[in-house]
Amino acid sequence: MSSTTISAPPDLGVGLGYREELHDGILAHPAAIDWLEIVTDRYLVDPAQNKLLRALRDRFVVVAHGLEMSIGSDTPVDPDYLDAVAAVADAVDAPWVSDHLCFTREDGVELHNLTPVLRTEEKVRTIAANAQRVQDRLGRPFLLENISYYLDLPGGMTEAEFITAVLDRCDCGLLLDLNNVVVNATNHGFDPYDFLDALPLDRVVQVHLAGNLGQGGVPLVDGHDAPVGEDVFALLEHLESRQHIRATMIERDGHFPDDFTELIDELDRVRATLTAGSVSRGAR
Repeated sequence: MSSTTISAPPDLGVGLGYREELHDGILAHPAAIDWLEIVTDRYLVDPAQNKLLRALRDRFVVVAHGLEMSIGSDTPVDPDYLDAVAAVADAVDAPWVSDHLCFTREDGVELHNLTPVLRTEEKVRTIAANAQRVQDRLGRPFLLENISYYLDLPGGMTEAEFITAVLDRCDCGLLLDLNNVVVNATNHGFDPYDFLDALPLDRVVQVHLAGNLGQGGVPLVDGHDAPVGEDVFALLEHLESRQHIRATMIERDGHFPDDFTELIDELDRVRATLTAGSVSRGAR
């Protein structure tokens, strides 16, 4: 395996997903935000010359999170795309890079969707090999994120078993999206706490938090367009009670609050939730 491992990623604290709609609020309240996550694909052209990236890097730790790595494709990752992602990571000096455990293209067809893969042993080997090659090229840790899915494809393994099998075959880490866990548990009828407990939690480096308008319906749609849900906060406390999480952040992609302090209050609640989970872990 590669010498580029996730053995000692930094503790970043509680961060926020950078969106243009939040730009002014982020720059006006830097003390409230420990770090930022950017969407890599929005900055693939000349990242070294991008003034915004330089400005964010100068004020925050910046993590790069992608959409189109298509790590679950049968074919290897596009080397030109990978080089472009590496350039963004270099431009912001990202401590790690992440993308989704899914595929977005196959046989030259662009799906423009985070599409789940068949959970088979063959796919485990393919994805693990692709992920390891990505991490080796990036020269920094590469994290795989669990996705939300509305069609549960067959394959002989549960999602938790599949994620575990992939991580067993590579040195990469896990970006655990707790909102996606809630969405999938609601739509497919499994216990989200059992799901978390079945994962190799020591491989979790980063956590995504989000909320969805219209929570409570079935199917539940992953919207990232509302405050973090109570069920997500409960999962976060449970997770931190089991394993210290180095980096936790809020994703908001729509229905942005008019008052940025609403997001600051959410970030503070995340910190309080992590503290409560840490206390529980220490009491065991």
